[in-house]
Amino acid sequence: MSGLHVVLGATGAIGSAVIAELTARGHSVRAVSRNAPAGSRGFPADIGTIEGSTAACAGAEVVYQCAQPKYERWAQEFPDLTRTVLAGVEAAGAKLVMADNLYVYGPVDTPMTEDMPHVATNPKGRARAEVDRLILDAHQAGRIRATLGRASDYYGPGGVNTTIGPTVFAAALAGKTARWVGDLDQPHTVAYLPDIAAGLVTLGERPEADGRAWHLPAAEPITGRDFLGLVWSTAGGKPKIAGLGRTTQRLLGLVNPVVRELGETWYQRDRPFIADDSAFREAFGPVGTTAHAEGIAATLDWYRTRRGA
Repeated sequence: MSGLHVVLGATGAIGSAVIAELTARGHSVRAVSRNAPAGSRGFPADIGTIEGSTAACAGAEVVYQCAQPKYERWAQEFPDLTRTVLAGVEAAGAKLVMADNLYVYGPVDTPMTEDMPHVATNPKGRARAEVDRLILDAHQAGRIRATLGRASDYYGPGGVNTTIGPTVFAAALAGKTARWVGDLDQPHTVAYLPDIAAGLVTLGERPEADGRAWHLPAAEPITGRDFLGLVWSTAGGKPKIAGLGRTTQRLLGLVNPVVRELGETWYQRDRPFIADDSAFREAFGPVGTTAHAEGIAATLDWYRTRRGA
């Protein structure tokens, strides 16, 4: 596949990682965001409008949708954003790869698989389910070709707007308490940003990926306590860790709207939250994922560089 690969939301954590992966694989890339500097790859556009989306996607063979509204505006804005993106992808005759998450399933008691029903009742889960329906309906109607790659909470170089970001890595480097959102002792699938990008680009390259959602490969589930232990063993210093419980989340949410929004999906934090990625591995062959220790070391290095900038 030698055509143009367009990344929407190119300046975000996932979009930036996808650009790096595409570049490493030798693809031609257009990096789209509202404030992108115009240049050899940068393309400024407002993809919230049909005109902007059409211009951004023009000439594309594959479009990676990594853009999203503010977290607290998902329910109000995500479906309409998806409609404008679909219009641009359809006008280009391109394939769409959606950077998705696990919200559609709602509370679960077993590892999540792609064939589970979409029973989320919270506003964000319902919005993500509507987004997925819009995309797969467009694929089934023959308007576009599409696939979705779902990932859990992520961390990695460039990951700052995530629960596994500054309050973990920057805090540890500063000798402060590293905080895990939720129960420290529940196993949780966490995704490393370059692994997410590799999975999404594979979906973009492979026609057999079309027409369905896939759980992107990630390292084995890990508890917050063990994850923070790896952070401190790599960062050095006297370990200081804490779990952000539901009561504290409610109190902080009184003054912090992003923290307040986390309460809607607290079921992802108080019990095992595990994604089964075996379907991807079986379909696309052996897949290498980054060990937690290696990903944590690389992320700490990135935060050190950022701190010294």
